[in-house]
Amino acid sequence: GNPALPTAVNITWSSINFKTILQWQPKPSGYFYTVEIHGQTSDTKKKCILTTETECDVTDVLRNVKETYTAHILSVMFSGMDNFEEPPFAVSEKFTPYSQTVLGKPEIQNYTQKDSKLTVVFQDPLTPYTFPNGSFQSIRDIFQHDLQYKLYYWKDQSSGKKDTVTKSHTFEVTVDNTKNYCFYIQGIIPSRRENRSGQESTVLCTSVGRNILDEYGAEVFIIIAVIAIAVITLAIVLSVILCKRKKAKAAREKEPLNGI
Repeated sequence: GNPALPTAVNITWSSINFKTILQWQPKPSGYFYTVEIHGQTSDTKKKCILTTETECDVTDVLRNVKETYTAHILSVMFSGMDNFEEPPFAVSEKFTPYSQTVLGKPEIQNYTQKDSKLTVVFQDPLTPYTFPNGSFQSIRDIFQHDLQYKLYYWKDQSSGKKDTVTKSHTFEVTVDNTKNYCFYIQGIIPSRRENRSGQESTVLCTSVGRNILDEYGAEVFIIIAVIAIAVITLAIVLSVILCKRKKAKAAREKEPLNGI
């Protein structure tokens, strides 16, 4: 090979819902990179041939998600592709999509709080992989019974948090029907040693029976009460002052009559 060519460093795998990007450094100058994906039982596949980029989308060559892969990042000259000598290369850490891809955010479709029941319906994140009919597979289609979801919920403006788990697409929990609740969901793979918990969904809050006190808190009402008392007090004081002035004026107007 050509030992003068720099080899890649800081090689990392970035994968969410099985969409997997390989990244590395440095930016090449006067040479190119070619990525080879090596599986334990599968044939070597080349991606991003003669690229000047420092990242490569390798999703489509990792379809066997339970396979363990390594990436060889070759440093090559353009003319070197016809050379039988092996170019210098760097090897990545091992990567198994099934156990290492991060679970993305679940999508909350709708939620209701009726009486003492909070119901939350959500949807699985989709993957880049498709069925023969062209529709996208969800993470549930791949993980199946290994996949669970956890709902975290708490009374609005409270820090006390509860949680519950389901393998379906719906949560139903008993709540205080006089309070509003906030919540979010995340996927979980309990069998994993690492990356067990996925990304958190958007936090949403119910608004059933919401009143001004819930919305703004007791402090605002205290301020309003103080202002109201001050206004009433001022009105009373002004009334007293005006009344005294009227009496004084009336008394002064009567004085000349009494002198005649």
